[in-house]
Amino acid sequence: MKTKAIFTIKTFTVFSLIWLFASCTNLNEVVLDEVLGDNASNPAGALAAAYDRLGDGTFVDHGGVFSLQEYTTDEAILPTRGSDWGDGGKWRDMHEFTWKSDNAIVGDNWNKLTNGITRSLTAIQSIEESTIPQKKLFLAEAKVLLAYYTYTTLDLYGQAPFRDPMNPAAPLQILKADTQIDKLITDVEALLPDLAEFGEQQTHHGRFTKQAAYAFLSTMYLNRAVFKDRFNASSNFNYSEAAVSGTGTDMDRVIYYTSLLINSGKFSLESDYFKNFARDNENGKELIFAITQKIDYIRNGSNSFAYVCMERNQRTSAANRGTNAACTTPEFYATWNGNHDDPRFNQAYQYGDGTWFTNDGTTPSVPATDIVPKSTNLPWFHFTRGIVAGPQFGPILLASGSLEMVGNRIKVSPLYMEKSTTTRMDFTPSLTFKNSAQAVFAQNEINQGARVFKYEFDPEGGNGNSNVDIPLFRLGGIYTMRAEAYYRKGNSALAMDDLNKLRTSRKRESLYSSAPGKALTSLDATQLYNEIGFELYWELYRRPQMIRFGKFDLPGTAKPVSQPFRRVFPIPQSVIDVTKEFQQNQGYN
Repeated sequence: MKTKAIFTIKTFTVFSLIWLFASCTNLNEVVLDEVLGDNASNPAGALAAAYDRLGDGTFVDHGGVFSLQEYTTDEAILPTRGSDWGDGGKWRDMHEFTWKSDNAIVGDNWNKLTNGITRSLTAIQSIEESTIPQKKLFLAEAKVLLAYYTYTTLDLYGQAPFRDPMNPAAPLQILKADTQIDKLITDVEALLPDLAEFGEQQTHHGRFTKQAAYAFLSTMYLNRAVFKDRFNASSNFNYSEAAVSGTGTDMDRVIYYTSLLINSGKFSLESDYFKNFARDNENGKELIFAITQKIDYIRNGSNSFAYVCMERNQRTSAANRGTNAACTTPEFYATWNGNHDDPRFNQAYQYGDGTWFTNDGTTPSVPATDIVPKSTNLPWFHFTRGIVAGPQFGPILLASGSLEMVGNRIKVSPLYMEKSTTTRMDFTPSLTFKNSAQAVFAQNEINQGARVFKYEFDPEGGNGNSNVDIPLFRLGGIYTMRAEAYYRKGNSALAMDDLNKLRTSRKRESLYSSAPGKALTSLDATQLYNEIGFELYWELYRRPQMIRFGKFDLPGTAKPVSQPFRRVFPIPQSVIDVTKEFQQNQGYN
């Protein structure tokens, strides 16, 4: 859907309103349509359009913000796999640290994020000029959304555009991360009284509530020291600086806001970690702020995070497959050594008749009783969730277009690569590139790399669509932020308590007697760093974490030692060429 369509197509805007305001109960479409009339740019529609930018590829697609926050780290890499995923080198640039100002990923994400800024400004103007009863609430949400898009842009690019929404003749302003971070914090804090409590005034995890703002403020305070001194060569950031408001230091404010969330009683940790990323997570107990996704054939959710790792011969049904793109690196996989029994590492699937698919060659078949929703009786096969390595097993697609069966059960067989048919589908944790500086595999090497199946593959709408809500802030991440803040203040005991709360609250599947995770008995900086990764892998947090811990510049698989200027991305050259107010970031001239 093109951006302009949001303001011209009535049915889309009605849907956006329903999506924005619907929670556990359905609203009346007729009433919404009467309010909307023929003008799709009313305040509610404009606010819905600003929210909608969070989806539509920005935070839900592997080529969106994910590619900047994860493919540049040890958690994810998208190599060229034989004849696939070359694409002019744009994916390899992210991990090899060779991106330039004309890289398509850099440019596309700048456009998405600044479009989010523009939509938020449009919403602010529309709401300010209105007399609607919800004016105060809607205005607060629009302003926090503006802050969120601006913060993300400043995090990634160091600069962001702004124009006074109430003055059409206002000049373009260029905001800088080191000076704007304090204003973003104080702006959001000032909006807290006008935001709704979670679950009140028709709010849910798809809208910015007070609680979502607490999580956002925790994030900003946690990263404030980096914003103010981004290119510090020693990564010796000042985490004990006095907070911009309130009392104490930045870390004290992280502890304050995360504690409000932890102690609120509104959220609780899932004992089944993978429920946070499941097809039916719309009522997830941990979700504080998430992108609501639905397959409704108007604005379909994205299946990208599930689809991107699966091999083309891994089929959840006869109508679905993966794409054999991304994987994790040996470095991140190694952080899990000794922790493969952690409930967050991976999880086998149990079918209704008690059959377990354990992906180890011991399951000859599974029942065909699980059916793809809204399909013509297509059997649904469930792969192991989490981090998946080693030889792979699953159903085979026959020439007839159906899955191979044994009687009325789906046969499970050893799998081979679709585009290298004699190559066993063996997801090796190691990555053996011919040239260690280039993430390029020969065609018979395209099986390599442990895969991340954290987000459930939703087979309902083909390969690309999904009902899985994508968490932006959830309770597990809040515990990691408080633990890090405690640790940086020198209180390792309280930090370990929070990490152990995460570890022991999660439980393994009943195949392993629902055993809880094991508690830590000691904590150092390396363990803290690893524990944050265990909880938050593939959730768009790794790049900021690596910068905070001084690891982003270090060499790794297909990555050289890098200079501090790489901690931000360049302003796209196309923007520099037409907007004289922008100056290129250091190191990219």
